[in-house]
Amino acid sequence: MIQIAVMGHGVVGSGVTEILLKHSDEIAKKVHEEIYIKKVLDLREFPDSPIAERFTKNFDDILNDDEIKIVVEVMGGLNPAYDFVKKCLLSGKSVVTSNKELVAAKGAELLKIADENNLNFLFEASVGGGIPIIRPLNQCLAANDVYEIDGILNGTTNYILAKMIKESMSFNDALAKAQKKGYAERNPAADVEGHDACRKICILASLVFGKHVYPDSVHTEGITNVSLTDVEYASAWGGVIKLIGSVKLTDGKQEIIVAPMFVKNECQLSTVDGVFNAILVKGDSTGDVVFYGKGAGKLPTASAVVADVMDCVTHKNERRYIMWEDGCKNDILPFEQSKYSMYVLANAENTDAAFETANNLFGCCERLTRNNPEQSELAFITPVMTYADFEKAKADFEQTGIKTISAIRIAVI
Repeated sequence: MIQIAVMGHGVVGSGVTEILLKHSDEIAKKVHEEIYIKKVLDLREFPDSPIAERFTKNFDDILNDDEIKIVVEVMGGLNPAYDFVKKCLLSGKSVVTSNKELVAAKGAELLKIADENNLNFLFEASVGGGIPIIRPLNQCLAANDVYEIDGILNGTTNYILAKMIKESMSFNDALAKAQKKGYAERNPAADVEGHDACRKICILASLVFGKHVYPDSVHTEGITNVSLTDVEYASAWGGVIKLIGSVKLTDGKQEIIVAPMFVKNECQLSTVDGVFNAILVKGDSTGDVVFYGKGAGKLPTASAVVADVMDCVTHKNERRYIMWEDGCKNDILPFEQSKYSMYVLANAENTDAAFETANNLFGCCERLTRNNPEQSELAFITPVMTYADFEKAKADFEQTGIKTISAIRIAVI
């Protein structure tokens, strides 16, 4: 019998205990050992839980119990999760977590501690919820040179954009509906400003390219400024707007970004709707591989956590090799050097003259049209250029009295 502890009994934590209790016999057959939940850490009371007597409010009850060999951390956030996880690893306990913020901020350090103590630190559920992605990247695609990852990594923003695209719903109305359905938090900043997607692409980048990428090194934009006008122009162009997390190697550095982008209708990611996530992995041997599914939710995420627990049990006397080195900002290509075509929406008194100015400043541009545009409305696609050159041209463009309303990258996927 393997004894474990679960830290946190919220949405995911309660799902973990539910699965372990409900499927205890089947799980025991698969790992050839019973998994027993000895302690559950939470500051709240759960008198109706079938294991109510195993709850504790004191972390030391877990840390100082030598019979507990695996600890599940599903509290979320950095504090006190980081301190608790580090102490568990140093005390000889393997750790499984769904905490993307923790892995994105402290992954290199915690993996090193696990390695030094011959323990496991597993985090399949930290990216994509129930979508298998960490283990496939680390094992199934290990023979590949993975050179690029592009993904829709946040279900909340994808739901909002889908409502804008399919129902012509404003951003604010779509956000309100997402909140009503429980897809978005009361404070949705982590989702709509791109921070959640940023943490996930950091984890994937660290795993694939072997050096830790810290979220503050990643240029991150959210979807709060995306308008229905932008959505209509994307459609006229032949695509949709998606919040994309992307990473690839450019000149030996990681070119990594999170931003809304125009995605062609022919791309696999363009049809991903609602709260679903999709991760496109490009390898030299396999070509394109897409991982698709619900990126969050109680049972999908808990399922991935339990799978990691089972992996720890199966490999209790050896490490599952997941490792990357610490990294720094010098490993990251400055976003000003990244190259994209850009969609630009502008207001001008004379749109024909403004478009001629755009061609002079940006290079040969493609003009876009939509049904019933405003008389002062001008939309166009620039040639591929560095973002630094785009910003310089845009500043010169605005010096002529033209107002830029939107600027969105064109995805190259």
